[in-house]
Amino acid sequence: MSIRVTHTHGEDIAVTAANGTEILRYVYRPDPDPFESRKPYAHPVRTLSGRTVTGYRPNDHRWHKGLQMTASHLSGQNFWGGNCYVHGQGYLPLPERVGSMRHDGFSAFTVDEDRLSFTEDLTWIENGGQEWAREVRALTVHSVDEETGSWALDWSIRLTNTRSEPLAFGSPTTAGREMAGYTGLQWRGPRDFTGGTVFAPDTDADAGKFMGSQGPWLAFTTEHDDVDGHSTLVFAHAPENLDETSAIHESHWFVRSEPFPTVAFSWAFFEEFELPPGESFAYRYRIVVADGAWDRDRVGTHLGSLPW
Repeated sequence: MSIRVTHTHGEDIAVTAANGTEILRYVYRPDPDPFESRKPYAHPVRTLSGRTVTGYRPNDHRWHKGLQMTASHLSGQNFWGGNCYVHGQGYLPLPERVGSMRHDGFSAFTVDEDRLSFTEDLTWIENGGQEWAREVRALTVHSVDEETGSWALDWSIRLTNTRSEPLAFGSPTTAGREMAGYTGLQWRGPRDFTGGTVFAPDTDADAGKFMGSQGPWLAFTTEHDDVDGHSTLVFAHAPENLDETSAIHESHWFVRSEPFPTVAFSWAFFEEFELPPGESFAYRYRIVVADGAWDRDRVGTHLGSLPW
């Protein structure tokens, strides 16, 4: 299926499928509140039939915005947004610790009939204004398929430490809060994903059983409010993410369906890791957005049909 891309320069990029559904809006003009960690995000994200599958500024966590790159604990700074976890004191509003990601421009931007690819340059800035890291981010919208009722988004990151000292990546769990290792690329779902079904390649379990687990992919399905229908989201690692010889640090799933729906590709769930000055790390991810309640076999078959 063909796509149409609308770029409102300085604000956002919208992708619309041939059936007229806007399936993705990538917003790179920062939202106004610094406490929410000003940075780009993707919202709304929709299925081909128009079901919205991302949430934006929910009342429980205003800094949750669709699909966004985050770092909850980074050398004492918070690039996630909102309250900071401090062991022994819980979550505290510490605005002086909340950093931001500055959009510096697009170094590549390609639109084909059925595919959008762009590379974005960003700078990670700590709250005092010091530039800590340089990011090269790539997004690709592809495999828009009316027959399967699905499309795919590839999202990659290459981050370079521009400080004169190491950057320490962690999470609330590495800071002392059990099983709360959220950081990295994070999805927040809308309200009707609450209580949805989560499954992985080899097992069925409630979402809590997958918290802190590992695997090549994780799927999340729900039945929508308001309309009669289901949606499925699939979160998948590129093969090298799970290769101990190539990944800088092993990844684990952060996933909840209660009390709110969220998934993160956590790169520092249980243990901190350091990025030395001048060094880089990279990860690649894929999110499949589909109409219908897919099962394990259908997810596995579909992922197998999409080469990296």
